[in-house]
Amino acid sequence: MSHMNHSSSAHWFTTMLVVAGALLMILPFWFMLVFATHDEAAIFSVPPPLWFGDQLGENLAQLLKRLPYFWHNFANSFYIASMTTGLNLFFCSLAGCAFALYQFKGKKLLFNLVLGTMLLPGFLNMIPNALMIAMFGWLNEPKALYIPAACGAFGVFLMRQYIEQAVPTEILEAARLDGCSEWGLYRHMVLPLIRPALFTLGLLTFIASWNNFMAPLVVMRDMESYTLPLALRALQGVGGVPWGAVCAGAAIAIIPLIILLLFTSHQLIDRLSQGYTK
Repeated sequence: MSHMNHSSSAHWFTTMLVVAGALLMILPFWFMLVFATHDEAAIFSVPPPLWFGDQLGENLAQLLKRLPYFWHNFANSFYIASMTTGLNLFFCSLAGCAFALYQFKGKKLLFNLVLGTMLLPGFLNMIPNALMIAMFGWLNEPKALYIPAACGAFGVFLMRQYIEQAVPTEILEAARLDGCSEWGLYRHMVLPLIRPALFTLGLLTFIASWNNFMAPLVVMRDMESYTLPLALRALQGVGGVPWGAVCAGAAIAIIPLIILLLFTSHQLIDRLSQGYTK
């Protein structure tokens, strides 16, 4: 009986700990949404408002006045994130397929070099990348952001590990004997088997690209070419900061991510579970 009580107490303690952690994570987003509907006087009041106000329209008007290219910045972010995601899915799956299914000289060394790039801080290659982008004449252009990010080391590693587990080499050998080309193997045999990993990589890549701030800060010069995070940061320039407008813009910026997670969270868990239980 005491053992059952102990297990029940541990279960309730774990549940309360998880709920407390979830509330701590959700609280900043809740305040951001609430502050988007209040003026600055209410935002900086003590205690701050906990429920929605009636200033959303005024904050949105101020946002569009201070950032006349806001919706263009929004479209830039969506285009760059989509291109980055598509290119990563293609090139990382190709590289992962090569490392997992083929034998060639220097394979282990090359893969270790790819993994080694994950250990380097991102700011180390920021200046060389900016110099190369300027040399190519890509400044202020979206390709300055999605081409350098077209194939990441993490994506190559994820694809290689998953392909090794999910793609039987016997099936590929049988397809080769039937006359299937290497491109046909990749397209018709490998891709259908690694959809869970592709789905995971696509989701993570899109979110990372959407939230990227440092790369646009280095290579984008004009307000019209800014991505959404950089445009919202421009609101905090010289003079007073319209915090209501900032919160309204941030709330709009997270809407695509919320929609993406709402429609894909269950599918992501199901596909990963199916992939690793095969």
